[in-house]
Parts: sequence; C-alpha cells; structure tokens
Amino acid sequence: MKRSAAWSVPCYPSRTVNAAPSRTAHILEAPIVPTILRFAAPGVVLVVFQSSVSVSDTHFVGRLGTEPLAGLALVFPLLMLLQMVSAGAMGGGVSSAIARALGGGHGHVARALVVHATVIALAMGAAFTLLLLAGGPAIYTLLGGRGAVLGAALAYSDILFAGSALVWLGNTFASVLRGSGNMLVPALSFSGAALVHIPLSAALTLGLGPFPRLDIAGAAVAYITASGCAAAMNLAWLLRPGSSLRPRRGDFRLEARLFREILRVGLVSMASAFQTVLTAVLLTGFVGRFGTAALAGYGVGVRLELLQIPLVFAIGQAMVALVGTHIGAGHTARARKIALTGSMMAAGICLVIGIAVAVAPRVWVHLFSSDPAVLDASASYLRIAGPFYAFLGLGIALYFASQGAGRVLMPMLAGTVRLVLVIAGGLALVTIGAPLVAFFALVAAGMATYGGLIGWWTLRSDWESR
Repeated sequence: MKRSAAWSVPCYPSRTVNAAPSRTAHILEAPIVPTILRFAAPGVVLVVFQSSVSVSDTHFVGRLGTEPLAGLALVFPLLMLLQMVSAGAMGGGVSSAIARALGGGHGHVARALVVHATVIALAMGAAFTLLLLAGGPAIYTLLGGRGAVLGAALAYSDILFAGSALVWLGNTFASVLRGSGNMLVPALSFSGAALVHIPLSAALTLGLGPFPRLDIAGAAVAYITASGCAAAMNLAWLLRPGSSLRPRRGDFRLEARLFREILRVGLVSMASAFQTVLTAVLLTGFVGRFGTAALAGYGVGVRLELLQIPLVFAIGQAMVALVGTHIGAGHTARARKIALTGSMMAAGICLVIGIAVAVAPRVWVHLFSSDPAVLDASASYLRIAGPFYAFLGLGIALYFASQGAGRVLMPMLAGTVRLVLVIAGGLALVTIGAPLVAFFALVAAGMATYGGLIGWWTLRSDWESR
C-alpha cells in the first residue's frame, strides 16, 4: 500500500531509511483481533498486580481509621494525575512517536526520541514535586480537608510527590518499550515492583515485624520505592547490549523538532488528563460537603472506577503501538479498524464490571470499611455509576487510539465538555441543595457524555487526511 503523505513525519531527518524490522513487518500483516489480544495480554496481567497495589494500600490505610482513609481519598485524584500524565498522556506521546518512527523505517530517530523523552520525564518530575510540595496544603484544604484528614493527606502526599521523578522515569521507559511493540518487559517490571510494594506497604503502614510504623506515610514510601525498582528494570532492558533502541553517541544531540514530535501529542494529552483529574477533584469537593463518611465512601467507590483505567490502558497502549505503526507505514484504513475493534473490546469489559458491582456493590465495599455510613455512600455510588462504566472504557480506549494516530484534539474537547457539565451541574445541585445521589448521577452523566462524544467523532472522522 502506498504510504500516505498526510501521515508522513516531516520533522524526521533525511538519513538512510532502513527496511522495517521483522517485528514491525509482522504488526502490519497480522490479524487484528489476535494481535490486539497478544499486545494487551501482558498489560492485563499487570492489571492484577496494580489493582492489588491499590486495593492493598486502601485496605492497610483503612485499618488506621476513617480519617486516614478520607485523607487518602483527597490525595488520590492527584496521584491519578501523576500516573495519567506520565504513563497515559506524555507516555502516549512517547509511544506514538516511537511507533511512527519505527513504522516509517526511521530507527535512528527512534533512538534519538529515547533521549528526548528522558529529558522531558526529568523536567516533568521536578515540576510535579515543586507544585505538590508547595501547593499541597492549599489544594487539600480547598477539597475539604480539615484537621486529622488534612494531616493524613499531607503525610502521604509530601513523601509520594517528592519522588515524582521516579514515577515519570519508570513510565517513560515503559512507554518507549511499548512504542516498539514490546509489551512484556514493562508488564514484568511493574509486576515485580508490585511484589515489592504490597508487603513493604503493609510493614511500614502497620509496623509489622522489625519495620517502624509510619501510618499512612508508609504507603507513600512503599509506592516510591516500587516506582524506583520499575524504572531501574525498564532502563536496564532498554540499554542492554544489542538493543535497537539503545542510544548511540550521535543520538544525544537535543533537537527542537524531536521534542515537538513527542509534545505535539503529549501536551494535548496532558490537557486532557488535567481535565479528567480536575473533574475528579471537583466531584470530590462536591461530595466532601456531605461529611467525612460520604467522602471516604465515595473514595472507595470511585477507586473501582479508576482501577478500570489500567485494564483499559492495557488495550489502549496496544492500540497506541498498533495504530502508530500503521500510521507511520501509511496504512490508515487498517489503523482505524484497529481503533474501533479495540475500543469495543474495552467497553465490553467495563460493562461487565459495572453491571456486577451495580448488582452487588457491598461485595467490593466490605473490602475497605465496615462503617455503615461509608458502606451506604459507596454502595449508592456503585449502583448509579456502575452501568455507565462502558462509556468510560469506550472513551479511554479511543483516546489511546487517537494518540497513536497523532490526533488528540477532539478527544481532549470531549473531556472539556464533560468538565463543563460537571462544573455547571455541580453548582446547580449545590444551589438547590440536592442529595448525595444527585452528584453520583452527575458522575454517570459525565461518563456517558465523554464516551459518546469520542465514539461519535471516531465514526465520523476520516483518518486519511488531517
């Protein structure tokens, strides 16, 4: 098939173009559904480990009492932002740039992009540290944190965000590998990190054995330690002898055009991630008006929603690599078919989870708290929001596919519409003194709007032209 000029990459230097490696050639020819499943399988395994980390931290902190659990809920949207921006947003920009370079036969550019991605990760990690250490107290107070709840939030946040660079580096190196079609090594590295995190979090949070009891701060120490382990393992594989992505001496020259190749996708994706987290922050603030038990219950309920993101991320990152490789090679019609197929798979998985928790919400909630008020709030949230998880899965999967194609503006605007809906709807509900369940219904409406708009745009868009 003739390579499409619309998806050529003019910023790449005109050096000798090598023939596509065997991995790339196989991606361009293999059947779509088996290839998506093969690429997503390591990520699905990783979901089990990452979900265990999230569930275990909530369980250990929950044993400290309702106030630490509410403090964890205050920090969680910002931790979600750190992960979304480093792994899903800028990480998607990195994977997309690497995949398109390799798909077009530009191996030398892929190596140079590794260097540029590392510089971006270090700069962004430092920015997160400065922002959250300086602004954390004001942010958590604005979200409704007071007294012991605010103290717990800061004890967790200050340690966690001091190590932001380790999170950024681990996710960036993983994104480089995924962009080359290697999904297994990142999954193994993060799974190994989870095996470090869980027992260390239990020991430091609860003071088990010879370890000191650090309370909620122990969970943060475990998180950063595990992130450092993952970064080291991904980097070791990336720099191993014989690696096609191992930078050479000439690849360390920084060029604005290569930064742009990552940032043109990554920055818009970051705006989308900020909107997503701002939406979660605003909703947390609205729910916080109903008291500590409601806030803790909402935090437990929404954690299941957020745990689906890594599951969809497994399919989504597969689509970033697959769509990006096809776009780089000019196979745009097949790239679009991959996007639609993968997104329907993600939506189906989320729908099954959503219906299950809507029918039996207390099976999930009892893992974290026995407080009747917390149980009632969380169960109410899952009954209302659960059936709409399919829209969340659809929207997130298509967002990743759009990253692979280098077309992220419309998915970002869909997030803008969702944010406006939450702001306007939340303020209206506050004005009329609506009950807690009304805010949960607002969450569900936001999911439906987000997934529906991205799905509509993907069906109507023509990926053959910019």
